Amino acid sequence: MNLSNTDLSRFWSPKVHELSPYVPGEQPKISNLVKLNTNENPYSPSPKALAAMEEQLGDLLRLYPDPNATALRQCLASYIGLTADQVFVGNGSDEVLAHTFQALLQHGQPILIPDISYSFYPVYCGLYSIEKCEVPLSEDLTINVSDYQQPNGGVILPNPNAPTGELLSLDSIRQLLTANANRVVVIDEAYIDFGGQSATQLVPEFDNLLVVQTLSKSRSLAGLRVGFAFGQAHLIEALERVKNSFNSYPLSHEAQAGAIAAIEDEDYFQYTCQANIAQREKLAGQLQALGFSMTNSHANFLFVTHETASAKDICAALRLTGIIVRHLTSSPRIDNYLRISIGSASECELLVQALKELL
Repeated sequence: MNLSNTDLSRFWSPKVHELSPYVPGEQPKISNLVKLNTNENPYSPSPKALAAMEEQLGDLLRLYPDPNATALRQCLASYIGLTADQVFVGNGSDEVLAHTFQALLQHGQPILIPDISYSFYPVYCGLYSIEKCEVPLSEDLTINVSDYQQPNGGVILPNPNAPTGELLSLDSIRQLLTANANRVVVIDEAYIDFGGQSATQLVPEFDNLLVVQTLSKSRSLAGLRVGFAFGQAHLIEALERVKNSFNSYPLSHEAQAGAIAAIEDEDYFQYTCQANIAQREKLAGQLQALGFSMTNSHANFLFVTHETASAKDICAALRLTGIIVRHLTSSPRIDNYLRISIGSASECELLVQALKELL
């Protein structure tokens, strides 16, 4: 049967035709690549986390994992200083965010998001038919919380923001929560451990605050897919209702065990965070000496632009040397910026040397 002239997309639902899916960072299968495009941690996961996961790889895998991730939720609650009913866990923070959009951000009014931010937010709006209002960043690419004092169906923003890395203070977040007391405010803290104060300490004070975090960045567990949220019990219950209508077993035995061990290995966590921060500051100085300017990043990446060379040309030239960085073109305001993940000391040296030769 010849299907060459047949529209096979006729099998799609009307919703699928409307979707503009998220495009993840490139994961090329090339050896000896200096990969600085997806904000992965250059340090290995906690050895204790690896050992805990290995212990789970046996006959236990024939059984379903704990659907409530009870031990992990209690571990996170103790670590943050909350109670277990104020903790939600899911298959990576992206799944946690997806449940959040469905459970807490559908109120018949546009939700407020920064116009330059995590590009998955507009995707979720399309998937769940949620209207959005993109609030422009200030001229210096920072978030001004006073711009979010307008009617809305909820607010979501990363802190530090991605891709800029700029950080909001706790006082600014408190102002944001107070101004939107009748709507949920979601603070996405994927990068908070690289130089900021977590808004989790505000959870007991505000009944409209949900804080989302991940093990992917600061705990070096991007491949494990563990994310979590913190909020008062009524918000967590809404997430649980959606989760248990979608996937009752989102985290495997090894994911739960590895996550607990990673959280408990505080010394290793602090060591790798401080090493990332030190390498970020060193790389920032080296790039400034080469004519780059940048935002004030508090994440594990730098957001840079060059005084004379175009971001597109630099990105293409680096690729030819085996170094990949991220050139984001979602907004004309940032189409001459590059987002450069903080790699190991040797990877950063290779980047700097390549840039010296290119520039």
